[in-house]
Amino acid sequence: MIEIKGLNKNFGDFAALSDINLSVAQGEFLVILGPSGAGKSTLLRCINRLTEPSSGKIIVCGQESSSDSAGLRKLRCNVAMIFQHYNVVPRLMVLKNVLTGRLGSMPSFLSLFQIFPKKDVEIARQCLKRVELLDKARLRTDTLSGGQKQRVGIARALAQNPKVILADEPVASLDPKTSRTVLNYLKQASSDLGIAVICNLHQVDYAKEFAQRIVGVSAGRIVYDGPPEELTDEILQIIYPDGDTSVESPLND
Repeated sequence: MIEIKGLNKNFGDFAALSDINLSVAQGEFLVILGPSGAGKSTLLRCINRLTEPSSGKIIVCGQESSSDSAGLRKLRCNVAMIFQHYNVVPRLMVLKNVLTGRLGSMPSFLSLFQIFPKKDVEIARQCLKRVELLDKARLRTDTLSGGQKQRVGIARALAQNPKVILADEPVASLDPKTSRTVLNYLKQASSDLGIAVICNLHQVDYAKEFAQRIVGVSAGRIVYDGPPEELTDEILQIIYPDGDTSVESPLND
């Protein structure tokens, strides 16, 4: 599903990513674990070409990604993104936010005027049902709690019908109970729909609870790649050399 070979990303003299080699299978729920500044977000942004890699290859669904317009369009159809701060349009109603996930598969003239065919509306409704927000479909999104907004973000990503979902610290602003709810929706969608999910986290307990596989990143390098049950205290000291494992998220509902 995803193959990353010799990926490097430099910002001037600073090496944000160094020799990243990683593969992710269809339907796999993989957590990238590491402290702030480790390179987790840069890695996701390189995968979907929001950031241009300095060198290396990224192969998604059997095709090497590229930054030309045709390559980007195809990549963005296959890869959906879930952001830390929801990235929803507050004044749009919930259903309309989810429908924006369908824009990439619609004819350009319909996209321009945001005219959504009935089949796309039904897809959006089914995605809202999956995250248990169908009853909120006609509400303005800014009336929802933080956890509900993130669930709208998940529904929008699913409406895209992606092969891959990249989730960048999706629970960083949520309380522990809501965080587990959001992560459970993501993992269930991965399992049910065969979507490869790469989820950036810095909370060790969430990674152990939800990941099928954990990749530990420190200072732009992969320092661990294996199952949660083999993530020892010694390995955690390598991932978190300063000792901040951030076992719970801050409260924010």
